[in-house]
Amino acid sequence: MTNTSTAPVSFDALGLPESLLSALSSMGFESATPIQAQTIPHLLAGKDVLGEAQTGTGKTAAFGLPALANIDTSVRKPQLLVLAPTRELAIQVAEAIEQFAKFMKGLKVATLYGGQSYGPQFAQLERGAQVVVGTPGRLMDHLRRKSLNLSHVNFCALDEADEMLNMGFLEDIEWILEHLPAETQMALFSATMPPAIRKVANRFLEEPEHVKIAAVKKAKANIKQYAWKVSGINKNTAIERIAETFDYDAMIIFVRTRNDTVEVAEFLERQGYPAAALNGDMNQAQRERTVDQLKNGKLSILIATDVVARGLDIPRIDLVVNYDLPGDNESYVHRIGRTGRAGRSGTSISFVRPREMYQLRHYERLTSGTIEQFELPSIQEIGKARVARTQNQLAELIGQQDLTAMREIVENMAADAELSITDLAAALLHLKQLKQPLQPKEDPKPRREMRDRDNRRGRDDRQGRVRNDRNDRGDRPRKPKVARSDVDWQNYRIEVGKEHGAKPGDIVGAIANEISLDSSYIGAINLCERHSFVQLPKGMPTDTFKKLKAVRVRRQALEISVSEAQVVTERPRRRERPRRAN
Repeated sequence: MTNTSTAPVSFDALGLPESLLSALSSMGFESATPIQAQTIPHLLAGKDVLGEAQTGTGKTAAFGLPALANIDTSVRKPQLLVLAPTRELAIQVAEAIEQFAKFMKGLKVATLYGGQSYGPQFAQLERGAQVVVGTPGRLMDHLRRKSLNLSHVNFCALDEADEMLNMGFLEDIEWILEHLPAETQMALFSATMPPAIRKVANRFLEEPEHVKIAAVKKAKANIKQYAWKVSGINKNTAIERIAETFDYDAMIIFVRTRNDTVEVAEFLERQGYPAAALNGDMNQAQRERTVDQLKNGKLSILIATDVVARGLDIPRIDLVVNYDLPGDNESYVHRIGRTGRAGRSGTSISFVRPREMYQLRHYERLTSGTIEQFELPSIQEIGKARVARTQNQLAELIGQQDLTAMREIVENMAADAELSITDLAAALLHLKQLKQPLQPKEDPKPRREMRDRDNRRGRDDRQGRVRNDRNDRGDRPRKPKVARSDVDWQNYRIEVGKEHGAKPGDIVGAIANEISLDSSYIGAINLCERHSFVQLPKGMPTDTFKKLKAVRVRRQALEISVSEAQVVTERPRRRERPRRAN
Protein backbone atom coordinates (compact mmCIF):
# COMPACT_ATOMS: atom_id res chain seq x y z
CA MET A 1 0.00 0.00 0.00
CA THR A 2 1.14 3.53 -0.71
CA ASN A 3 0.25 6.24 1.75
CA THR A 4 0.31 9.96 1.15
CA SER A 5 -1.82 11.04 4.10
CA THR A 6 -0.42 13.76 6.31
CA ALA A 7 -3.13 13.60 9.00
CA PRO A 8 -1.39 13.23 12.39
CA VAL A 9 -1.81 9.93 14.23
CA SER A 10 -1.25 9.88 17.98
CA PHE A 11 1.08 7.20 19.36
CA ASP A 12 -1.64 6.52 21.95
CA ALA A 13 -3.84 5.15 19.16
CA LEU A 14 -1.31 2.59 17.94
CA GLY A 15 -1.59 0.07 20.77
CA LEU A 16 1.89 0.53 22.24
CA PRO A 17 2.61 -0.35 25.90
CA GLU A 18 2.54 2.41 28.50
CA SER A 19 6.30 2.22 29.14
CA LEU A 20 7.03 3.08 25.50
CA LEU A 21 4.38 5.84 25.41
CA SER A 22 5.94 7.42 28.51
CA ALA A 23 9.37 7.35 26.88
CA LEU A 24 8.04 8.94 23.69
CA SER A 25 6.30 11.65 25.70
CA SER A 26 9.49 12.43 27.65
CA MET A 27 11.36 12.76 24.33
CA GLY A 28 8.80 15.25 23.02
CA PHE A 29 7.17 12.94 20.45
CA GLU A 30 3.39 13.14 20.21
CA SER A 31 2.34 12.15 16.69
CA ALA A 32 3.61 9.27 14.56
CA THR A 33 5.10 9.85 11.12
CA PRO A 34 3.35 8.15 8.18
CA ILE A 35 5.82 5.23 8.09
CA GLN A 36 5.33 4.72 11.84
CA ALA A 37 1.53 5.00 11.70
CA GLN A 38 1.34 2.48 8.83
CA THR A 39 3.97 0.02 10.05
CA ILE A 40 3.54 -0.27 13.83
CA PRO A 41 0.03 -1.86 13.78
CA HIS A 42 1.16 -4.55 11.31
CA LEU A 43 4.25 -5.40 13.35
CA LEU A 44 2.30 -5.46 16.62
CA ALA A 45 -0.07 -7.94 14.92
CA GLY A 46 2.89 -10.23 14.19
CA LYS A 47 3.06 -9.65 10.43
CA ASP A 48 6.23 -9.21 8.39
CA VAL A 49 6.70 -5.79 6.82
CA LEU A 50 8.49 -4.57 3.71
CA GLY A 51 8.89 -0.82 4.23
CA GLU A 52 9.78 1.58 1.46
CA ALA A 53 10.44 5.14 2.58
CA GLN A 54 12.97 7.92 2.11
CA THR A 55 15.40 9.13 4.74
CA GLY A 56 14.04 11.41 7.43
CA THR A 57 10.78 9.46 7.86
CA GLY A 58 11.40 7.87 11.27
CA LYS A 59 12.06 4.24 10.35
CA THR A 60 13.94 3.41 13.57
CA ALA A 61 10.85 4.00 15.70
CA ALA A 62 8.70 2.23 13.08
CA PHE A 63 10.39 -1.10 13.79
CA GLY A 64 11.98 -0.39 17.18
CA LEU A 65 8.79 0.39 19.10
CA PRO A 66 6.75 -2.70 18.12
CA ALA A 67 9.82 -4.92 18.54
CA LEU A 68 10.39 -3.61 22.08
CA ALA A 69 6.72 -4.16 22.88
CA ASN A 70 7.23 -7.92 22.53
CA ILE A 71 10.51 -8.27 24.42
CA ASP A 72 10.55 -10.24 27.68
CA THR A 73 13.17 -8.49 29.82
CA SER A 74 13.29 -11.46 32.23
CA VAL A 75 14.85 -13.52 29.43
CA ARG A 76 18.49 -12.46 29.18
CA LYS A 77 19.10 -13.58 25.61
CA PRO A 78 18.98 -11.71 22.26
CA GLN A 79 15.38 -11.29 21.14
CA LEU A 80 15.69 -8.36 18.72
CA LEU A 81 18.36 -8.24 16.01
CA VAL A 82 18.94 -5.10 13.89
CA LEU A 83 21.30 -5.05 10.91
CA ALA A 84 22.72 -1.65 9.88
CA PRO A 85 25.16 -0.85 7.07
CA THR A 86 27.61 1.36 9.00
CA ARG A 87 29.09 1.73 12.46
CA GLU A 88 27.63 5.22 12.80
CA LEU A 89 24.11 4.10 11.94
CA ALA A 90 24.39 1.08 14.26
CA ILE A 91 25.35 3.37 17.14
CA GLN A 92 22.53 5.77 16.32
CA VAL A 93 19.92 2.99 16.14
CA ALA A 94 21.17 1.50 19.42
CA GLU A 95 21.00 4.87 21.19
CA ALA A 96 17.47 5.46 19.86
CA ILE A 97 16.31 2.05 21.09
CA GLU A 98 17.85 2.74 24.51
CA GLN A 99 15.87 5.98 24.68
CA PHE A 100 12.64 4.25 23.66
CA ALA A 101 13.24 1.56 26.31
CA LYS A 102 14.29 3.89 29.13
CA PHE A 103 11.33 2.76 31.27
CA MET A 104 11.73 -0.96 30.48
CA LYS A 105 13.55 -2.20 33.57
CA GLY A 106 16.27 -4.71 32.83
CA LEU A 107 16.52 -4.15 29.09
CA LYS A 108 20.07 -4.14 27.73
CA VAL A 109 21.39 -3.27 24.26
CA ALA A 110 24.57 -4.61 22.65
CA THR A 111 26.14 -2.74 19.73
CA LEU A 112 28.47 -4.84 17.56
CA TYR A 113 30.58 -3.25 14.81
CA GLY A 114 34.03 -3.56 13.32
CA GLY A 115 36.95 -1.45 14.44
CA GLN A 116 36.15 -1.90 18.14
CA SER A 117 37.88 -4.51 20.30
CA TYR A 118 35.94 -7.67 21.00
CA GLY A 119 36.30 -7.43 24.78
CA PRO A 120 33.60 -4.80 25.42
CA GLN A 121 31.30 -6.54 22.92
CA PHE A 122 31.75 -9.92 24.60
CA ALA A 123 30.87 -8.23 27.91
CA GLN A 124 27.68 -6.69 26.46
CA LEU A 125 26.54 -10.08 25.20
CA GLU A 126 27.50 -11.96 28.35
CA ARG A 127 25.50 -9.64 30.58
CA GLY A 128 22.36 -10.72 28.75
CA ALA A 129 21.53 -8.12 26.09
CA GLN A 130 18.02 -8.63 24.71
CA VAL A 131 18.66 -6.24 21.79
CA VAL A 132 21.60 -6.63 19.40
CA VAL A 133 22.38 -3.95 16.81
CA GLY A 134 25.30 -4.55 14.48
CA THR A 135 26.98 -4.34 11.13
CA PRO A 136 27.04 -7.49 8.96
CA GLY A 137 30.77 -8.19 9.15
CA ARG A 138 31.03 -8.06 12.94
CA LEU A 139 27.78 -9.99 13.42
CA MET A 140 29.24 -12.77 11.28
CA ASP A 141 32.42 -12.76 13.37
CA HIS A 142 30.43 -13.20 16.59
CA LEU A 143 28.34 -15.98 15.09
CA ARG A 144 31.47 -17.84 14.01
CA ARG A 145 33.02 -17.36 17.46
CA LYS A 146 29.82 -18.66 19.08
CA SER A 147 29.68 -15.50 21.20
CA LEU A 148 26.31 -14.61 19.64
CA ASN A 149 23.36 -17.01 19.72
CA LEU A 150 20.30 -16.13 17.66
CA SER A 151 18.10 -19.03 18.73
CA HIS A 152 15.84 -16.77 20.86
CA VAL A 153 15.53 -13.92 18.33
CA ASN A 154 11.86 -13.38 17.54
CA PHE A 155 12.22 -10.11 15.61
CA CYS A 156 14.79 -9.04 13.03
CA ALA A 157 14.99 -5.68 11.25
CA LEU A 158 17.13 -4.75 8.26
CA ASP A 159 17.68 -1.00 8.20
CA GLU A 160 18.85 0.81 5.03
CA ALA A 161 18.82 -2.47 3.08
CA ASP A 162 19.66 -0.81 -0.24
CA GLU A 163 22.73 0.81 1.33
CA MET A 164 23.91 -2.59 2.57
CA LEU A 165 23.42 -3.90 -0.95
CA ASN A 166 25.50 -1.04 -2.38
CA MET A 167 28.29 -1.84 0.11
CA GLY A 168 28.46 -5.46 -1.01
CA PHE A 169 26.82 -7.02 2.06
CA LEU A 170 24.11 -9.00 0.25
CA GLU A 171 25.68 -12.44 0.74
CA ASP A 172 26.61 -11.57 4.33
CA ILE A 173 23.01 -10.59 5.09
CA GLU A 174 21.67 -13.83 3.66
CA TRP A 175 24.22 -15.83 5.68
CA ILE A 176 23.16 -14.10 8.91
CA LEU A 177 19.43 -14.49 8.23
CA GLU A 178 19.94 -18.22 7.67
CA HIS A 179 20.95 -18.46 11.35
CA LEU A 180 17.59 -17.09 12.56
CA PRO A 181 14.74 -19.32 13.77
CA ALA A 182 12.20 -20.01 11.04
CA GLU A 183 9.43 -18.23 13.00
CA THR A 184 11.36 -14.96 13.42
CA GLN A 185 9.27 -11.92 12.50
CA MET A 186 10.97 -9.77 9.84
CA ALA A 187 10.97 -6.09 8.92
CA LEU A 188 12.98 -4.87 5.94
CA PHE A 189 13.31 -1.14 5.29
CA SER A 190 14.82 0.45 2.23
CA ALA A 191 14.63 3.77 0.37
CA THR A 192 14.48 1.88 -2.94
CA MET A 193 13.51 -1.64 -3.98
CA PRO A 194 16.04 -2.99 -6.50
CA PRO A 195 15.66 -6.63 -7.63
CA ALA A 196 18.30 -7.89 -5.18
CA ILE A 197 16.40 -6.45 -2.23
CA ARG A 198 13.14 -7.97 -3.46
CA LYS A 199 14.93 -11.30 -3.76
CA VAL A 200 15.92 -11.13 -0.09
CA ALA A 201 12.38 -10.11 0.86
CA ASN A 202 10.84 -12.98 -1.12
CA ARG A 203 13.18 -15.48 0.50
CA PHE A 204 13.05 -14.42 4.14
CA LEU A 205 9.77 -12.51 4.60
CA GLU A 206 6.49 -14.41 4.80
CA GLU A 207 3.56 -12.68 3.06
CA PRO A 208 4.80 -9.23 4.10
CA GLU A 209 2.72 -6.09 4.24
CA HIS A 210 4.26 -3.66 1.75
CA VAL A 211 4.19 -0.17 3.26
CA LYS A 212 5.31 2.48 0.81
CA ILE A 213 5.40 6.10 1.85
CA ALA A 214 5.40 8.47 -1.10
CA ALA A 215 8.04 11.15 -0.91
CA VAL A 216 6.54 14.45 0.15
CA LYS A 217 8.34 17.57 -0.99
CA LYS A 218 8.70 19.74 2.07
CA ALA A 219 8.55 23.47 2.06
CA LYS A 220 12.08 24.75 1.84
CA ALA A 221 13.21 25.91 5.25
CA ASN A 222 14.80 29.33 5.54
CA ILE A 223 18.20 27.95 6.50
CA LYS A 224 21.53 29.17 5.16
CA GLN A 225 23.89 26.21 4.93
CA TYR A 226 27.68 26.56 5.15
CA ALA A 227 30.61 24.15 5.28
CA TRP A 228 34.06 24.79 6.73
CA LYS A 229 36.82 22.57 5.37
CA VAL A 230 38.78 21.43 8.41
CA SER A 231 42.39 22.52 7.94
CA GLY A 232 45.09 24.44 9.72
CA ILE A 233 43.44 24.72 13.13
CA ASN A 234 41.53 22.25 15.25
CA LYS A 235 37.77 22.12 15.66
CA ASN A 236 37.70 23.51 19.19
CA THR A 237 39.52 26.64 18.05
CA ALA A 238 37.04 26.94 15.18
CA ILE A 239 34.09 26.63 17.57
CA GLU A 240 35.58 29.32 19.81
CA ARG A 241 36.00 31.72 16.88
CA ILE A 242 32.43 31.15 15.71
CA ALA A 243 31.05 31.58 19.23
CA GLU A 244 32.95 34.83 19.63
CA THR A 245 32.18 36.53 16.33
CA PHE A 246 28.98 35.01 14.93
CA ASP A 247 25.75 36.90 15.55
CA TYR A 248 23.54 34.23 17.15
CA ASP A 249 21.00 34.04 19.93
CA ALA A 250 21.41 30.34 20.79
CA MET A 251 23.54 27.62 19.21
CA ILE A 252 23.36 23.83 19.19
CA ILE A 253 26.54 21.88 18.39
CA PHE A 254 26.16 18.28 17.21
CA VAL A 255 28.90 15.78 18.03
CA ARG A 256 29.16 12.04 17.47
CA THR A 257 29.45 10.60 20.99
CA ARG A 258 28.25 11.25 24.51
CA ASN A 259 31.82 11.73 25.67
CA ASP A 260 32.34 14.43 23.03
CA THR A 261 29.37 16.41 24.36
CA VAL A 262 31.10 16.71 27.73
CA GLU A 263 34.55 17.50 26.31
CA VAL A 264 33.35 20.28 23.99
CA ALA A 265 31.06 21.75 26.67
CA GLU A 266 33.92 21.83 29.20
CA PHE A 267 36.20 23.49 26.63
CA LEU A 268 33.68 26.25 25.92
CA GLU A 269 32.98 26.77 29.62
CA ARG A 270 36.72 27.25 30.22
CA GLN A 271 36.67 29.97 27.55
CA GLY A 272 33.84 31.72 29.38
CA TYR A 273 30.85 30.70 27.25
CA PRO A 274 27.57 29.57 28.89
CA ALA A 275 27.52 26.03 27.44
CA ALA A 276 26.20 22.65 28.56
CA ALA A 277 26.13 19.04 27.34
CA LEU A 278 22.94 17.12 26.52
CA ASN A 279 23.36 13.36 26.18
CA GLY A 280 21.81 9.99 26.96
CA ASP A 281 23.80 9.52 30.18
CA MET A 282 21.79 12.32 31.82
CA ASN A 283 18.54 11.43 33.54
CA GLN A 284 15.27 12.99 32.45
CA ALA A 285 15.31 15.69 35.14
CA GLN A 286 18.83 16.78 34.15
CA ARG A 287 17.92 16.94 30.46
CA GLU A 288 14.77 18.95 31.13
CA ARG A 289 16.68 21.36 33.36
CA THR A 290 19.34 21.88 30.68
CA VAL A 291 16.74 22.49 27.95
CA ASP A 292 14.88 24.94 30.22
CA GLN A 293 18.12 26.86 30.80
CA LEU A 294 18.56 27.20 27.04
CA LYS A 295 14.96 28.34 26.65
CA ASN A 296 15.17 31.03 29.34
CA GLY A 297 18.56 32.37 28.29
CA LYS A 298 20.78 31.03 31.08
CA LEU A 299 22.58 28.98 28.44
CA SER A 300 23.38 30.01 24.89
CA ILE A 301 25.22 26.91 23.62
CA LEU A 302 24.05 23.28 23.77
CA ILE A 303 26.30 20.36 22.76
CA ALA A 304 24.26 17.27 21.91
CA THR A 305 24.12 13.91 20.17
CA ASP A 306 21.53 13.16 17.48
CA VAL A 307 19.14 11.05 19.55
CA VAL A 308 18.59 13.36 22.52
CA ALA A 309 18.12 16.41 20.28
CA ARG A 310 15.27 14.87 18.29
CA GLY A 311 12.07 16.84 18.85
CA LEU A 312 13.78 19.93 20.25
CA ASP A 313 11.87 23.04 19.20
CA ILE A 314 13.41 26.07 20.88
CA PRO A 315 12.75 29.40 19.10
CA ARG A 316 16.07 30.83 20.33
CA ILE A 317 18.16 28.35 18.34
CA ASP A 318 19.27 30.15 15.18
CA LEU A 319 22.64 28.46 14.62
CA VAL A 320 23.44 24.75 14.23
CA VAL A 321 27.05 23.56 14.03
CA ASN A 322 27.88 20.04 12.86
CA TYR A 323 31.13 19.54 14.80
CA ASP A 324 31.10 15.97 13.39
CA LEU A 325 29.12 14.99 10.32
CA PRO A 326 26.26 12.58 11.07
CA GLY A 327 26.38 8.90 10.18
CA ASP A 328 23.53 9.18 7.67
CA ASN A 329 21.79 11.82 5.57
CA GLU A 330 18.57 11.56 7.56
CA SER A 331 20.33 12.87 10.66
CA TYR A 332 21.67 15.89 8.76
CA VAL A 333 18.12 16.93 7.93
CA HIS A 334 17.04 16.50 11.55
CA ARG A 335 20.04 18.44 12.82
CA ILE A 336 19.73 21.57 10.73
CA GLY A 337 15.97 21.39 11.30
CA ARG A 338 16.55 22.50 14.91
CA THR A 339 16.76 25.99 13.41
CA GLY A 340 14.68 27.68 10.72
CA ARG A 341 11.49 26.24 12.22
CA ALA A 342 7.98 27.62 11.72
CA GLY A 343 9.14 30.11 9.12
CA ARG A 344 12.03 31.44 11.19
CA SER A 345 15.45 31.93 9.61
CA GLY A 346 18.53 30.04 10.70
CA THR A 347 22.09 29.06 9.83
CA SER A 348 23.99 25.79 9.81
CA ILE A 349 27.78 25.34 9.64
CA SER A 350 29.27 21.90 9.05
CA PHE A 351 32.88 21.00 9.84
CA VAL A 352 33.95 18.80 6.92
CA ARG A 353 37.21 16.90 6.56
CA PRO A 354 38.65 16.85 3.02
CA ARG A 355 37.63 13.23 2.40
CA GLU A 356 34.06 14.04 3.50
CA MET A 357 33.48 16.83 0.99
CA TYR A 358 31.53 14.51 -1.31
CA GLN A 359 28.80 14.32 1.36
CA LEU A 360 27.84 17.92 0.69
CA ARG A 361 26.30 16.99 -2.66
CA HIS A 362 23.97 14.53 -0.91
CA TYR A 363 22.96 17.15 1.66
CA GLU A 364 22.22 19.72 -1.04
CA ARG A 365 20.08 17.24 -2.96
CA LEU A 366 18.22 16.16 0.17
CA THR A 367 17.49 19.71 1.36
CA SER A 368 16.98 21.26 -2.11
CA GLY A 369 19.45 23.88 -0.98
CA THR A 370 22.97 25.15 -1.59
CA ILE A 371 25.89 24.76 0.82
CA GLU A 372 28.38 27.61 0.62
CA GLN A 373 31.99 27.53 1.76
CA PHE A 374 32.55 29.14 5.16
CA GLU A 375 35.70 31.03 6.08
CA LEU A 376 36.59 31.22 9.77
CA PRO A 377 36.96 34.72 11.20
CA SER A 378 40.54 36.01 11.08
CA ILE A 379 42.54 37.14 14.10
CA GLN A 380 41.94 40.75 13.05
CA GLU A 381 38.18 40.20 12.91
CA ILE A 382 38.27 38.60 16.36
CA GLY A 383 40.15 41.62 17.70
CA LYS A 384 37.58 44.04 16.23
CA ALA A 385 34.74 41.99 17.73
CA ARG A 386 36.37 42.04 21.18
CA VAL A 387 36.96 45.79 21.07
CA ALA A 388 33.37 46.44 19.95
CA ARG A 389 32.00 44.13 22.66
CA THR A 390 34.09 45.82 25.37
CA GLN A 391 33.00 49.25 24.15
CA ASN A 392 29.35 48.25 24.32
CA GLN A 393 29.80 46.80 27.81
CA LEU A 394 31.44 50.01 29.07
CA ALA A 395 28.81 52.23 27.43
CA GLU A 396 26.05 50.12 28.99
CA LEU A 397 27.74 50.34 32.39
CA ILE A 398 28.01 54.13 32.14
CA GLY A 399 24.34 54.39 31.32
CA GLN A 400 23.19 52.13 34.17
CA GLN A 401 25.53 52.85 37.09
CA ASP A 402 26.28 55.92 39.17
CA LEU A 403 30.03 56.26 38.72
CA THR A 404 30.53 59.46 40.74
CA ALA A 405 32.65 57.75 43.40
CA MET A 406 34.76 55.96 40.76
CA ARG A 407 35.36 59.26 38.90
CA GLU A 408 36.67 60.86 42.09
CA ILE A 409 39.05 57.94 42.67
CA VAL A 410 40.35 58.09 39.10
CA GLU A 411 40.84 61.87 39.25
CA ASN A 412 42.72 61.60 42.58
CA MET A 413 44.89 58.75 41.24
CA ALA A 414 45.74 60.80 38.15
CA ALA A 415 46.65 63.86 40.20
CA ASP A 416 48.74 61.94 42.77
CA ALA A 417 50.68 59.96 40.14
CA GLU A 418 50.84 62.85 37.65
CA LEU A 419 49.19 60.70 34.99
CA SER A 420 46.58 61.55 32.40
CA ILE A 421 43.06 60.15 32.62
CA THR A 422 43.71 58.48 29.26
CA ASP A 423 46.78 56.63 30.58
CA LEU A 424 44.85 55.42 33.62
CA ALA A 425 41.98 54.23 31.45
CA ALA A 426 44.43 52.45 29.13
CA ALA A 427 46.10 50.73 32.10
CA LEU A 428 42.77 49.58 33.52
CA LEU A 429 41.73 48.27 30.09
CA HIS A 430 45.03 46.40 29.83
CA LEU A 431 44.37 44.65 33.16
CA LYS A 432 40.86 43.75 32.06
CA GLN A 433 41.99 42.12 28.83
CA LEU A 434 44.89 40.03 30.14
CA LYS A 435 42.84 36.82 30.04
CA GLN A 436 41.36 37.55 26.59
CA PRO A 437 43.53 40.03 24.64
CA LEU A 438 41.72 42.75 22.72
CA GLN A 439 44.44 42.51 20.07
CA PRO A 440 45.12 38.76 19.78
CA LYS A 441 48.16 37.51 17.92
CA GLU A 442 48.05 34.98 15.10
CA ASP A 443 48.35 31.44 16.37
CA PRO A 444 51.70 29.86 15.55
CA LYS A 445 51.66 27.38 12.69
CA PRO A 446 50.47 24.13 14.28
CA ARG A 447 52.99 21.32 14.56
CA ARG A 448 52.20 18.11 12.77
CA GLU A 449 51.23 16.32 15.96
CA MET A 450 48.95 19.19 17.03
CA ARG A 451 46.61 18.95 14.05
CA ASP A 452 43.01 18.10 14.62
CA ARG A 453 42.65 14.49 15.70
CA ASP A 454 40.12 13.83 12.96
CA ASN A 455 42.81 14.36 10.31
CA ARG A 456 44.66 11.32 11.64
CA ARG A 457 41.82 8.91 11.03
CA GLY A 458 42.23 6.29 8.32
CA ARG A 459 40.21 6.05 5.17
CA ASP A 460 37.50 3.44 4.97
CA ASP A 461 36.82 1.31 1.98
CA ARG A 462 33.27 0.48 0.97
CA GLN A 463 33.10 -2.37 3.46
CA GLY A 464 34.20 -0.08 6.29
CA ARG A 465 37.61 -1.77 6.63
CA VAL A 466 40.65 0.44 7.14
CA ARG A 467 43.28 0.12 4.41
CA ASN A 468 46.94 -0.26 5.31
CA ASP A 469 49.52 1.91 3.58
CA ARG A 470 51.73 -0.20 1.33
CA ASN A 471 54.96 0.98 2.89
CA ASP A 472 53.78 0.57 6.48
CA ARG A 473 56.61 -0.82 8.59
CA GLY A 474 54.75 -0.14 11.81
CA ASP A 475 54.98 -3.67 13.18
CA ARG A 476 58.35 -3.04 14.76
CA PRO A 477 58.72 -1.26 18.14
CA ARG A 478 59.36 2.45 18.03
CA LYS A 479 61.81 4.40 20.16
CA PRO A 480 61.30 8.08 20.88
CA LYS A 481 63.57 10.52 19.11
CA VAL A 482 65.09 11.53 22.43
CA ALA A 483 65.36 8.59 24.82
CA ARG A 484 64.85 9.48 28.46
CA SER A 485 66.56 7.55 31.20
CA ASP A 486 64.80 9.46 33.98
CA VAL A 487 61.30 8.13 33.27
CA ASP A 488 59.64 5.38 35.31
CA TRP A 489 57.80 3.59 32.52
CA GLN A 490 54.48 1.78 32.77
CA ASN A 491 53.33 -0.63 30.04
CA TYR A 492 49.85 -0.08 28.61
CA ARG A 493 47.67 -1.98 26.15
CA ILE A 494 45.65 -0.11 23.52
CA GLU A 495 42.94 -1.61 21.30
CA VAL A 496 44.28 -0.57 17.91
CA GLY A 497 46.73 -2.47 15.77
CA LYS A 498 48.02 -3.39 12.33
CA GLU A 499 44.64 -4.69 11.18
CA HIS A 500 43.26 -1.17 11.60
CA GLY A 501 46.08 0.39 9.57
CA ALA A 502 47.74 2.02 12.58
CA LYS A 503 51.36 3.18 12.58
CA PRO A 504 53.52 4.15 15.55
CA GLY A 505 53.41 7.76 14.36
CA ASP A 506 49.61 7.72 14.53
CA ILE A 507 49.72 6.57 18.14
CA VAL A 508 52.40 9.07 19.15
CA GLY A 509 50.57 11.94 17.48
CA ALA A 510 47.21 11.03 19.02
CA ILE A 511 48.55 10.70 22.57
CA ALA A 512 50.83 13.74 22.37
CA ASN A 513 48.06 15.92 20.95
CA GLU A 514 45.28 14.83 23.28
CA ILE A 515 47.10 15.20 26.63
CA SER A 516 49.81 17.69 25.56
CA LEU A 517 52.58 15.17 26.30
CA ASP A 518 56.04 15.68 24.82
CA SER A 519 56.85 12.78 22.50
CA SER A 520 60.04 12.06 24.46
CA TYR A 521 57.75 10.81 27.23
CA ILE A 522 56.29 8.15 24.93
CA GLY A 523 58.41 5.01 25.01
CA ALA A 524 58.55 1.88 22.88
CA ILE A 525 55.50 0.83 20.85
CA ASN A 526 54.73 -2.73 19.75
CA LEU A 527 52.05 -3.14 17.09
CA CYS A 528 50.10 -6.42 17.11
CA GLU A 529 47.29 -7.44 14.79
CA ARG A 530 44.28 -6.10 16.74
CA HIS A 531 45.95 -4.35 19.67
CA SER A 532 49.28 -2.75 20.61
CA PHE A 533 51.45 -1.98 23.62
CA VAL A 534 52.97 1.38 24.50
CA GLN A 535 55.20 2.70 27.28
CA LEU A 536 54.03 5.85 29.10
CA PRO A 537 55.14 7.47 32.37
CA LYS A 538 53.78 5.88 35.54
CA GLY A 539 51.26 7.69 37.71
CA MET A 540 49.12 9.39 35.06
CA PRO A 541 46.32 11.48 36.67
CA THR A 542 42.90 9.84 36.59
CA ASP A 543 41.37 12.50 34.32
CA THR A 544 44.26 12.16 31.86
CA PHE A 545 43.90 8.37 31.80
CA LYS A 546 40.15 8.72 31.26
CA LYS A 547 40.72 11.12 28.38
CA LEU A 548 43.16 8.73 26.72
CA LYS A 549 40.61 5.89 26.74
CA ALA A 550 38.43 7.83 24.29
CA VAL A 551 41.24 8.97 21.97
CA ARG A 552 40.86 7.53 18.47
CA VAL A 553 43.50 6.26 16.08
CA ARG A 554 42.37 5.13 12.64
CA ARG A 555 38.77 5.38 13.88
CA GLN A 556 39.45 3.06 16.82
CA ALA A 557 39.13 4.14 20.45
CA LEU A 558 42.38 3.39 22.31
CA GLU A 559 40.53 1.92 25.33
CA ILE A 560 43.87 2.08 27.11
CA SER A 561 44.51 -0.23 30.07
CA VAL A 562 47.48 -1.14 32.28
CA SER A 563 49.31 -4.22 31.01
CA GLU A 564 51.82 -6.63 32.49
CA ALA A 565 53.03 -7.62 29.02
CA GLN A 566 56.61 -6.73 28.16
CA VAL A 567 57.10 -3.98 25.59
CA VAL A 568 60.15 -4.99 23.58
CA THR A 569 62.64 -2.23 22.90
CA GLU A 570 64.71 -2.37 19.74
CA ARG A 571 67.40 -0.04 18.53
CA PRO A 572 66.17 2.28 15.78
CA ARG A 573 66.83 0.90 12.33
CA ARG A 574 68.24 2.86 9.48
CA ARG A 575 65.58 4.36 7.28
CA GLU A 576 64.83 2.02 4.38
CA ARG A 577 64.07 3.17 0.90
CA PRO A 578 60.52 2.41 -0.23
CA ARG A 579 60.33 -0.71 -2.33
CA ARG A 580 59.51 -0.26 -5.95
CA ALA A 581 56.34 -1.82 -7.25
CA ASN A 582 56.96 -4.85 -9.40
